[in-house]
Amino acid sequence: MTRYITVAIHTFDRALALRSLLESEGIEVVLQNVNLTDPAVASGVRVRILESDLPLALRVIENADVFSTADAARCEETHSIIVPTDFSEYSLRAATVAARLAAAHGASLRLLHAFIDPYVAANMQLTDRLTYEIADTDTRERLEASAATQMQQFATSLTAAIKDEGTTPVKYYTKIVEGVPEDAIVDYGKVNPPLLVVMGTRGAERKERELIGSVSAEVLDAGRFTVLTVPEPHHSAGTFRRVLFFCNLEQTDMLALDTFARLLRPADGIEVCIANVLSRKRFARSTARSSADSLLAYCRGHYPAWKFDRQDIDTSDAATAVQRMHAERPFDLIVVPNRRKSVFSRVFNPGLANTMLFRADLPMLVIPV
Repeated sequence: MTRYITVAIHTFDRALALRSLLESEGIEVVLQNVNLTDPAVASGVRVRILESDLPLALRVIENADVFSTADAARCEETHSIIVPTDFSEYSLRAATVAARLAAAHGASLRLLHAFIDPYVAANMQLTDRLTYEIADTDTRERLEASAATQMQQFATSLTAAIKDEGTTPVKYYTKIVEGVPEDAIVDYGKVNPPLLVVMGTRGAERKERELIGSVSAEVLDAGRFTVLTVPEPHHSAGTFRRVLFFCNLEQTDMLALDTFARLLRPADGIEVCIANVLSRKRFARSTARSSADSLLAYCRGHYPAWKFDRQDIDTSDAATAVQRMHAERPFDLIVVPNRRKSVFSRVFNPGLANTMLFRADLPMLVIPV
């Protein structure tokens, strides 16, 4: 049975603009006047689509620039994957995963490195792993030249790794900037919005010892782009067969699931476990379980090639519950919709994405919602 649903109500001009945008993505659109009893009264226009097209439509509508005209060169710039690097082995592993994803999307890689002027900070963390300790008067020029040499060596190693894995070669560009790494990554991403950011991270044991000052954690909080973190012990080249998907029981869950499907393009037959983090309130718990069942039915209907199940997780210690589930039946990837928090909240009540970053040695796809 064909079922249309309303995704937005706009003025007539904006409804036409949105219809044009959605139809350019292959989505069938029907416009309907809100005031059916007296259509002559301009009370707004409903934009209606097929229910099956909802995930893709949400991705388009959630874009803040829906009604702006994108420059063609700008669009080409955004079709890239940013890979921050400190030239370590785990950065190289993350870049190799990013190269495979870039080849699948016909995108380019942008290898980004940030260094700190010694006159600005004599001893400041550079990345999750590397720290500059400068006691002499080395000049900024020497640091930049050293970074350029290391970047060239890193690019050569990446080319060899891509060839060894048999991945389709991709274009890559290098960028060396001065500044605090997390700020440099976020600022670069704002100017050149990426398809994805892929970051290598340390193992969970060492990340917990460096809870304050993690570059990856700062990027997850401050950057409003999708980030894939690849932990140090991880040896997979980007193949994900069993996925743990955290849900907020909101329409953003559908958007996040569509982003996951669009970016990582998992194979048919993958297993997706929907993790419903239960509230402490009894009434909210019963409501959440009902909503989670509805979400599960929606997912099975819209992604029939995937296998779905559901798991309730206590909010008091979600990380421990995930570790227990992973021990019983290992996951290849965690998907976390991530809401922006204030600095105060991030320090005293960190979000689930940050918690899992420090407690789990699993690749994690963090999607801003």
